[in-house]
Amino acid sequence: MDIMQESLKKHGEWGGKIEIVSRTAIHDRNSLSLAYTPGVAQPCLEIEKNPELSYTLTRRHNLVAVITDGTAVLGLGDIGALAAMPVMEGKCALFKEFADVDAFPICINSKDTDEIVNTIANIAYSFGGINLEDIAAPRCFEIEARLKEKLDIPVFHDDQHGTAIVVAAALVNACKVAGKRPENLEIVINGAGSAGIAIAKHLLSLGVGNLIMVDINGILSSDETYQNPAHNEIAALTNQQHRHGMLADAVRGADVFIGVSRPKLLTAGMIQSMNEKPIVFAMANPVPEIMPDEAKAAGAYIVGTGRSDFPNQINNVVAFPGVFKGALAVRAKDINQEMKLAATKAIAGCVPEDQLCADFILPDAFDRNIAKAVAKAVAQAAIDSGVAGISENPLA
Repeated sequence: MDIMQESLKKHGEWGGKIEIVSRTAIHDRNSLSLAYTPGVAQPCLEIEKNPELSYTLTRRHNLVAVITDGTAVLGLGDIGALAAMPVMEGKCALFKEFADVDAFPICINSKDTDEIVNTIANIAYSFGGINLEDIAAPRCFEIEARLKEKLDIPVFHDDQHGTAIVVAAALVNACKVAGKRPENLEIVINGAGSAGIAIAKHLLSLGVGNLIMVDINGILSSDETYQNPAHNEIAALTNQQHRHGMLADAVRGADVFIGVSRPKLLTAGMIQSMNEKPIVFAMANPVPEIMPDEAKAAGAYIVGTGRSDFPNQINNVVAFPGVFKGALAVRAKDINQEMKLAATKAIAGCVPEDQLCADFILPDAFDRNIAKAVAKAVAQAAIDSGVAGISENPLA
């Protein structure tokens, strides 16, 4: 039985991957009166007077909403909100398993940006954070930006920022192994959607050298005008030499290829045209832009993919659980760039220097120390950057 059929069978057996578990025993009249009426009236009145008490008198302090509109689900595309539910449940299970953060799946049956934003804003009081998931570009950019303006809790689109955090961590350690300096790198990102653009912005904040963005129509350049405003914005920040052409032209002489696009777009010949010790992160799933054995045979020095059956899996699960755990711990009002950079450095630091090598640039996803390290670093960055609701790091 292949993994798809086995997974389908298990989903039928599970009947859902998460459940609600009561944190209080209700076994007699007194315990009923404490957990519910009449006793519950008092915490309600206290929260009415001081909304901050919602973080101590309810589960809000450890509860995240995982929200999608079903328009960009994994590699499946626009399959609709209902069909996205298994993925949202899975994401909630990962939050609990890797960081002991409670999460609840919410699938919104709408493609209207205003309706999605208003729906999320109207239910936000129930949660300590919002994790946006599998929402197609460019709608995802506007939804996140507008929610950040409306809400005083963290809003985080994991397809963008979680991916960027992990890619950057992989690149930090790959540079150490390959003897390259981030500020000297020539980097090509193939795929100018939500993940590709977020990766580019995050890497620029790390101080990397020149970045070139490539989409289906070729290299993005600021001397061109695009219908997608996000493309115009990222073109202005990248491709300093105003190069033009297709992917083959972009990768010639490059140090790093990062693929968030489609299978089998990168060829052996393209890798051979890259700079010495080329770094290849081919992350299209389930089939990458080039298979690792082909990339290695063509001369790639370090290869990473999104798959678990090859070395250097670039997987968001090493980022988002710890990021939210840290943000929730200090009641952060936002997940800002300082917090994302702190997460990148914490993930990179989870691989001991004496163990770094071409096939080990990221920690194993099941290393339980990752979420703790990321959470601690993110919480401190929130405090230091002024977005935390409390002044001491409880995770320190």
